[in-house]
Amino acid sequence: MCKYLILLILMGYIGTAYTQNNIGLTGKPDTSYSTYSAFLNTVKNNPEIRIVKDQPSGKVKETRNLVYCNIGIHQLHIDAFVPSKHLAKTPAILIIHGGGWRTGNRIQHIPLAQHLAAAGYASFTVEYRLSTVALYPAAVYDIKAALRWMRSNAAKFNIDTAKISVLGFSAGGELAAFVGATANDRKYEDANCNTGYSSSVQAIIDIDGTLSFVHPDSGEGDDSRSISAGTYWFGYSKKDNPALWLDASPLTHVNNNTAPILFINSSVEMMHAGRDDFRKVLDEKKIYSEVHTFEKAPHSFCLFDPWFDPTVNYIVGFLDKVFKNK
Repeated sequence: MCKYLILLILMGYIGTAYTQNNIGLTGKPDTSYSTYSAFLNTVKNNPEIRIVKDQPSGKVKETRNLVYCNIGIHQLHIDAFVPSKHLAKTPAILIIHGGGWRTGNRIQHIPLAQHLAAAGYASFTVEYRLSTVALYPAAVYDIKAALRWMRSNAAKFNIDTAKISVLGFSAGGELAAFVGATANDRKYEDANCNTGYSSSVQAIIDIDGTLSFVHPDSGEGDDSRSISAGTYWFGYSKKDNPALWLDASPLTHVNNNTAPILFINSSVEMMHAGRDDFRKVLDEKKIYSEVHTFEKAPHSFCLFDPWFDPTVNYIVGFLDKVFKNK
């Protein structure tokens, strides 16, 4: 990412002050992206798809609507899905929904959490502040607070705190990669909730989430027709504050302590902009990564059959491999 930083300095962007735009802070939930709305958009070209249902089973103990953090007027919730029978401590996964940092809901990944818990991984679906109520980096703070909450409740949920992973789809995938790359960096953590615990992760799963907002392949930040999701989230357009967009990119922060990462991707290449550059840095640092791509699959593939079961299998296979000797 040094070449991008140098370019920004030469263009005079670093150190330039701009006024943050709060137009997106409506205080009202944006419900435009849901599993059903994604289904209606996707089924047009993929008539064979089916929504994966929320289906409790005796294999998984569920506890929903727990509060993991109170921030001002906001109660942030999390749902727990834990294997019913597991004598040893259990590896755990925090699951982050997508929706352009502005919409979407944690309930979209309850089926995924149920399946992963049935496979032996305690799974947690998390709510975080979206750009209708708080700008970047609030969502990052929230995800890290949720990871700390998981460690603070490790005994209750039988969690192995040395085997915690973070998983996200789309905007959630970007957040998962960013949180994983900035683990325990105090710059990206606030003082809210369970601060005596670590937010580090030992594995990352990025499902079609961008790795760089400033990469040439990135489609985020085009405000020519309407305000982009990223502009709403940052409160600045890419043109007005490219340094912030660079700093918020996971690729900027990949380092020797970054955890092994699994990329599961659709055929929409701009949704995983910067992935190959990210993997190149990981290779240089001898950090393990995997890529699995569903050819011709739409962006929201992980919510639907026939891609759901293979997605679960890729995740379980990756985590089994990463945690085998831990």
